[in-house]
Amino acid sequence: MRNFDDFPILNKSNLFELLSSRFDTEDKKLSQIPDPALLHDASKAAKKIADAIREKKRITVVGDYDVDGISATAIMVDFFRQIPYPLDAIIPNRFSDGYGVSPNILNRVDTDLIITVDNGISAIEAAEVCKQRGIELIITDHHTPPEVLPDAYAIVNPKLSACSYPFEEICGAQVAWLLLGLLKKELNLYIDMKSFLDILCIAIIADIMPLKDINRTLVKEGLKVLMNSKRPSSIIMKDFLNKNPITSEDIAFQIAPRINSAGRLEDASIALKFLTTNTTNQAYKQFERLNSLNEQRRENEAQTTKEAIEMVESLPDIPQVIVLAHEDWHEGVVGIVASRLVDRFEKPAIVLSIKEGMAKGSARSLGDVNIFELIKINSAHLTKFGGHKMAAGLLLEEEKIDIFRDAINKTAQNIEPNDFLQKDSVLGILDIDDIDFELLTLLESFEPFGEANSRPKFLLKNAQIVDIKLMGSDKSHSKITLKKSPTSTKTLELVAFRTVLEMPKDKKISCNYTISKNEFNSKVSIQLLLNKIY
Repeated sequence: MRNFDDFPILNKSNLFELLSSRFDTEDKKLSQIPDPALLHDASKAAKKIADAIREKKRITVVGDYDVDGISATAIMVDFFRQIPYPLDAIIPNRFSDGYGVSPNILNRVDTDLIITVDNGISAIEAAEVCKQRGIELIITDHHTPPEVLPDAYAIVNPKLSACSYPFEEICGAQVAWLLLGLLKKELNLYIDMKSFLDILCIAIIADIMPLKDINRTLVKEGLKVLMNSKRPSSIIMKDFLNKNPITSEDIAFQIAPRINSAGRLEDASIALKFLTTNTTNQAYKQFERLNSLNEQRRENEAQTTKEAIEMVESLPDIPQVIVLAHEDWHEGVVGIVASRLVDRFEKPAIVLSIKEGMAKGSARSLGDVNIFELIKINSAHLTKFGGHKMAAGLLLEEEKIDIFRDAINKTAQNIEPNDFLQKDSVLGILDIDDIDFELLTLLESFEPFGEANSRPKFLLKNAQIVDIKLMGSDKSHSKITLKKSPTSTKTLELVAFRTVLEMPKDKKISCNYTISKNEFNSKVSIQLLLNKIY
């Protein structure tokens, strides 16, 4: 943490300039989204799918068990339903099938054409099986391509060196949606591609895509579509959130974890059914299942996180890259636990679940540390890996964990120390008197907040605490009433979730916080959310 005196004093005017500088250009309109035909192999793929439909061939889509993969599959299902044309949709089970299109999945498939969504870029073996069985394979993905690509009919991925699509950082559901836009033209269909944006925006947010350029446009428009959509799942999500407008953070913290919980703990088909069901009654039942799974996930994650933190704190020195493994850890929560370790220790983290001699897990990064490259350099110790700069998945033999841990930390010694610094920094100091509804409106004009456009954090320096109350059924949250100085009359509420605070002796607090709108019982108020105490 820098000295408090290093931080600029902000007012509404210079804050507006500071936030505006995050964007190179004005927001794009939907009509300005680049032509999907610029995606390498996309037109070729669209023609092949169109021919398969005309020839009444069997088509199967294979997705992934995270929010992006489930959303991409749901968009495909909805599109084919509107043609209408039969489509088999498969999402692998994390525990019995493993990741993506695989020989294991192919054993269960009887089809003429397979389209992958949000997976497949490393599916060398699966592509060979498809060749042998006479199945045509179209891969749509957004993960970093390996040096050797699968032998597929078409590979649509914005990260391919041969691809000329002008915006590379798009998620798997976006790649699928763009391809369907070309298929719509190929078949001369009257399908409104905007109608899928309620699902698409969830995928973009959940997969932590930078909310700039076309991503910003699609999320902004998608949240509007979600508010007015007649899709049963969107009606349930809207009722559950019970607020207007719905923000990207509502999706990130309330909706995405519930959709994710199905694939993490049981089977992602539960979430797919929720997104694609035709009735609100069925959508409600599926959402209740997701709620229940999410509660289990939270309990499991909390216990695993506690154990992981204790393991790190017991080490004589915290390494540059944290690598932990345990037999009792549920493989469905290791990715979230890795994120918690990154937040806690400000180091990249890899968390592995050991089962029958194999360690399977997830990696998360921070700052400018490219965890995918770090893993790739040391991939000789791995059975399988894939991912991108900030997150990756990996599989290795249990006996190689220690060797891999030493090797990746040796590689990490060559990384610049500044690359390990969290980018999500505090902007400056706001006068408490400036925190009003006008400021709230100013901040809302820069929505949606998320990756590459984080919700602004501000510094509070030696504010006077008036009162601290504990909230929630288990009294695990704190609500602090504070003011600028003992003589000030204006008070504000600072909420600290999952934190029990006691009154300090000097009755003062220095911290960083974000500002949000609180709506309760039709009353709107300004609320500060505590991020970190100094």
